Amino acid sequence: MRTIRFLLEKEFRQIFRNRAILLLIMVMPIMQLIILPLAADFEIKNINLSVVDHDHSPYSRELISKITASGYFRLQGYHASLHEAYRLIEQDKADLALEIPSGFERNLIRENEQQLFIAVNAINGTKAGLGGAYLSSILRDYNQDIRMEWIPPTRLQPLPTVEVIPKNRFNPQLNYQFFMVPGILAILLTMVGGFLSALNIVKEKEIGTIEQINVTPIRKHHFILGKLIPFWILGNVVFTLGLVVSWIIYGIFPQGNILAMYGFVWIYLLAVLGFGLLVSTYTETQQQAMFVMFFFMTIFILMGGLFTSIDSMPGWAKWIAALNPVSYLVEVMRMIILKGSGWSDILPHLGTLLAFAVVLNSWAIWNYRKTS
Repeated sequence: MRTIRFLLEKEFRQIFRNRAILLLIMVMPIMQLIILPLAADFEIKNINLSVVDHDHSPYSRELISKITASGYFRLQGYHASLHEAYRLIEQDKADLALEIPSGFERNLIRENEQQLFIAVNAINGTKAGLGGAYLSSILRDYNQDIRMEWIPPTRLQPLPTVEVIPKNRFNPQLNYQFFMVPGILAILLTMVGGFLSALNIVKEKEIGTIEQINVTPIRKHHFILGKLIPFWILGNVVFTLGLVVSWIIYGIFPQGNILAMYGFVWIYLLAVLGFGLLVSTYTETQQQAMFVMFFFMTIFILMGGLFTSIDSMPGWAKWIAALNPVSYLVEVMRMIILKGSGWSDILPHLGTLLAFAVVLNSWAIWNYRKTS
């Protein structure tokens, strides 16, 4: 313990000596947590709509008003032909084109049916799919409103109806920030812990102090622990600051067991710091360590369930995600913060992450070459 205490004193002196890096460690995650959830929003709004109205009837004008009043669409203008609407789509000035044929109102009243044409710019598949779904839903509501107008008022309901009243659990207002903030906090914690630990031993190699440490009687596991514990403490500080920012800025407060969340984060930091130290033992320069960590961080982020659900991935991707520690943290953060989960709910994830921590840190200790 005396050896570890001296190593910790050395590490903390090095950390606090570089005040610029310390400031970046504390300030950058907070700024990113404030800015990123405002931009990382999958709710599609301001969809540019081009309308070709050949009917110019009260029904067609009512339909267009209903579409623009929904708040999802931004009317780019009326056009005389579908060719002009296509040109706007080709110029990326319109996302959808709606063509209302001539005789729209007449055919709707006389024949009880009428077809509309929708052209969707599908370069952005997400925007195209959601935009088309929004417009189709508005058209169905409009059709239902017209049918209700035509049904003569009677004392008895002529047709049976089923009314569905949805209840949104865990996120009643469907606020997308409530879904993104826990995941972004998990990613920021991973980046801070992973990059700092990956650069630590390599920095000793570059400045030459690793040779002085190697000739001392310090054991390998003492050396790895001395490198791991300071960044484990800093990681907890960053995580706590992130929770405070989430509460103050977005009003997000953990609904579940806070001790369970911190316990999981403690084990997770051991795993991600062990991975960073493992990378540091294999690389010789900080540049190499940065590129290796950037490679793995890209995989961790894109296949961690932050933006894309793991359940929708193909089978081979699910196997990779099972080896991705970030996926467990993102899921557990959302479980505890939004669903109110406790120890019993996160035990399977905790066991898997504990195995990651043991394997990665043992591998880092074994791979560290200490010469006498």
